[in-house]
Amino acid sequence: MPLAPDPQHALVVIDVQQGFDDPMWGRRDNPACEANIALLVDAWRDAERPVVLVRHDSTSPRSPLRPGQPGNDLRAFLTDPGISVDVLITKGVNSAFYGDPDLHAWLTERGITRLTICGVTTNHCCETTARMAGNLGYDVTFVIDATHTFDRVAPDGAVISAEEISRVTAANLHGEFATVVTTEDVLA
Repeated sequence: MPLAPDPQHALVVIDVQQGFDDPMWGRRDNPACEANIALLVDAWRDAERPVVLVRHDSTSPRSPLRPGQPGNDLRAFLTDPGISVDVLITKGVNSAFYGDPDLHAWLTERGITRLTICGVTTNHCCETTARMAGNLGYDVTFVIDATHTFDRVAPDGAVISAEEISRVTAANLHGEFATVVTTEDVLA
């Protein structure tokens, strides 16, 4: 069933960039992430709901996400001429609320009160943006299977799997900062 039009409900697609294919990040989870994001973008466009793209413009000289590097580019399915977006936010930190143009001001000017968040990485830019959105009073939906992350090394040297990190992010957010759901839940 298609989504109903809702100009007050934006999809926020965070950092879905070529540079996250770089082996420097390590092993990732959720190979279906990009396909799920594409489903969400298509559903939002079909319903004529607002779509916000966020791109991380790293200032680190060795980052594949630096402007001018191929890794800074958004994935092709987001730049297809048939996909229109309402705004592109560029940022150099974890939260999309600290970017250009100012996301909170852009949303407020349009009366947008509900956000559905997806993108890369689950526990960094997506989780940080969801926490800030919740604190700012937005009704936030976090689509866990439309995000992905990477294994991380803890301070004690143990490797924490990307799957466990995603599970913990879901637990951290659900019921306090956001409602955590799947792509199927959103599209049902």
